[in-house]
Amino acid sequence: METARSSDDDIEPTAADDDAPLGAGDTAPPPRPGWRRWVMDTRPLRHRPFRRLWSSTTVTAIGSQLTAVAVPKQIYDITGSSAWVGYASFAGLLPLVVFALWGGVVADRMDRRTLMLVTNVGIAITSVLFWAQSFAGLDSVALLMVLLAVQQGFFGMNSPARSASVARLVPADELPAAGALQSTVAQTGMILGPLLAGALIPVLGLPALYLIDAVALCVTLWAVWRLPALPPLTEGATGGAGATGGARRGGWRDVADGFRYIAAHRILLMSFLADIIAMVFGMPRALFPQLAAHTYAPWGEGFALGLLFAAIPLGAVAGGLLSGTFSRARRHGLMVIAAVVAWGVAITGFGLSLNLWWAVAFLALAGVADMVSMVFRGTILQAAATDDMRGRMQGVFTVVVAGGPRIADLLHGTAGSLLGARAAVAAGGLLVAVGTLGLAVAVPAFRRYTP
Repeated sequence: METARSSDDDIEPTAADDDAPLGAGDTAPPPRPGWRRWVMDTRPLRHRPFRRLWSSTTVTAIGSQLTAVAVPKQIYDITGSSAWVGYASFAGLLPLVVFALWGGVVADRMDRRTLMLVTNVGIAITSVLFWAQSFAGLDSVALLMVLLAVQQGFFGMNSPARSASVARLVPADELPAAGALQSTVAQTGMILGPLLAGALIPVLGLPALYLIDAVALCVTLWAVWRLPALPPLTEGATGGAGATGGARRGGWRDVADGFRYIAAHRILLMSFLADIIAMVFGMPRALFPQLAAHTYAPWGEGFALGLLFAAIPLGAVAGGLLSGTFSRARRHGLMVIAAVVAWGVAITGFGLSLNLWWAVAFLALAGVADMVSMVFRGTILQAAATDDMRGRMQGVFTVVVAGGPRIADLLHGTAGSLLGARAAVAAGGLLVAVGTLGLAVAVPAFRRYTP
């Protein structure tokens, strides 16, 4: 197991660094000359521990999408019912929510590297079991749903530890750049993974997708194994407001402590509320099939549907590649507000578009805004929370990211049937813009927030 060294290649901020006020003595990095100021800031990759964590994310971003395509495809092949595909999605939601919240507590209580190792082993084993049942031709929907629930539980435990580790691996002024690097990789995986799955299924079959994901997770295990130890910075802390040393609980009272911590820190609360508003009212993916079949039918239903689903992640990747200015931005709260309002305006434009190409352009602009929002919301969670609370903040973040779009699916699906798809989309976008501006007016501290 490696320990942190003082070289630039293998830097891990010390406990004292983490406990110091983030931004105290930090200054914005000098602008890079010419066109380089616009392109992605890759300075975090100079630090070997972060480079290893990021490289493991790069590998699994595509591999996990292979499984994400294979599971609903296999369930549909067995049942011939889209309803069962939806049931399976919700079967994975509850364990994801429960274990993400609990995993955030555990990530604040134990070595985060150890937690990532254990949970990655669990995810890898479930991928092997996915392969085994598919290879054996068991055709059991119940087994698939159980495996999916178990895998989502392990993912829920893994995600807070992985995200909360970033602030220990890069300097504070590089957090926006680190967030842009990670988010860009994740969005790229959402584009390339399904495309690769579609190309491989006719050639290699579904079992191969599960097996490739399992092999990719072995690479992740190696990268995480090479990380330095990431133990709690305060040995006896319980994490509650005003807590003193004592036995670590690691139970649901600590989950409640996390929510109380959010409620007591308006900056954190506003970052979560902005994300909830954007996702619940402004994520219209449930209406993409209806719009492709009716509004954009002249371009070809299948072609239009593929473009609609790809447009947001394509815009997000483009935003990530042009994220060089992120590291120089100091008004992080204002950046979140502007990005979420831009998302709402773009979604409104999409809802009003009768031309497919204008619709794709507005969705791509929404993807750019989403990337900006993701980066600065993530940076706020890393910078505004103390290290003994970062795991729980990332656990709540995982729940919001996973649950928000599912609530949006229900809300937009219902509104689309009552108002029509385009009206529901446009109204949702307007609600996002108005609601976010209302937050900005109600809490001036958020729009003035700097790390």
